[in-house]
Amino acid sequence: MANILIVYSTTDGHTRKICFHLQQVIENQSNQVTVVSVDDASAIDLDSFDKIVIGASIRYGKHSPAIYEFIKDNSRILDSKSNAFFSVNVVARKPEKNTPETNPYLKKFLKQISWKPKTLAVFAGKIDYQKYKFRDRFMIRLIMWMTKGPTDPETNIEFTNWNQVEEFGRVISEM
Repeated sequence: MANILIVYSTTDGHTRKICFHLQQVIENQSNQVTVVSVDDASAIDLDSFDKIVIGASIRYGKHSPAIYEFIKDNSRILDSKSNAFFSVNVVARKPEKNTPETNPYLKKFLKQISWKPKTLAVFAGKIDYQKYKFRDRFMIRLIMWMTKGPTDPETNIEFTNWNQVEEFGRVISEM
């Protein structure tokens, strides 16, 4: 039985939802999992975990600055443990951009950090225009129009492949 920490950054809550789904999958493999927001991670003793997983969402092409800071501050500990990173973004809805090797946001992120995660994943996110504030709704619709995605302001669509999330959970259990 491994003691596993999942640290996440989320914009609208979907990455948190993915983390709790991962928790269920991993705990079903007889592991113990703690899920914590990056905002609360400084209160956690990272050394007490066998494995550390970090998940982060994208908004306007960038991961949260808090994720960069967490990785920078804890790279020594991250490197000393089994670890993984996953990115959640809507561009991953496209088959040609839904792997660690083909996702432009993950590739850019990895070039900007010194830590080299041992295991990587990319999950497609969710669009819920009704939940967004005016500016975000406008900007995301514009981005979706440019990338041939859904633009109807009533759209609430989850692109996440939950089978892919479950497979990643099994990979985490085995690493």
